Amino acid sequence: MGIGLSALMLAAAVNMLAFAAAFAAEKSQNANVVKDGSVVSLEYTLSGEDGKTIESNKGKEPLRYTHGGQQIVPGLEKNLTGMKTGEEKRVKVKPEEGYGLVDPKGFQEFPKDKIPSEGLKVGAVLMARGPQGQQVPVRVHEIKEKTVVLDLNHPMAGKTLVFDIKVLDVQPASASQPPQSGQPAAPQQPAKPAQPAAPK
Repeated sequence: MGIGLSALMLAAAVNMLAFAAAFAAEKSQNANVVKDGSVVSLEYTLSGEDGKTIESNKGKEPLRYTHGGQQIVPGLEKNLTGMKTGEEKRVKVKPEEGYGLVDPKGFQEFPKDKIPSEGLKVGAVLMARGPQGQQVPVRVHEIKEKTVVLDLNHPMAGKTLVFDIKVLDVQPASASQPPQSGQPAAPQQPAKPAQPAAPK
């Protein structure tokens, strides 16, 4: 009877070890899956629908961002969810999930004498200052007698984007890790005022 109990305890111990190993393996696999809060390193080539390369970081520093932090275009971020380290994919992002549709209000007229002479040709790209002081490219859309129509839309607004991506690394989020420079941090929600007490 002592042998039977020892065998039963040994079998239970072996089962617990097997369960612990399986749990650790599953946890390790989940750590390499892109999900909200993950810090993702990414290799990409961005092309237009015509197949022409717009930009690529192949052979350069990987793009590093925090998943779910709205640091990359929404359509790309959505398609990265669930990918694993080493996985590759081609993603087509419609304008509504990329840089948006072309906004007719983004075409604004400015006095011709306020535009530098080298910018007085259709298609010229000028640098303007954005609301937070950042440099923003604007394109000369039309030249009139006394004014110049500038296109203030993002240069890729209205375009379908094609990304060839490869997930190079996925790390769990770290509270001490600041967002990558040049990438917008997620906006903070303002504090809500306290509710007034009900009269007695």
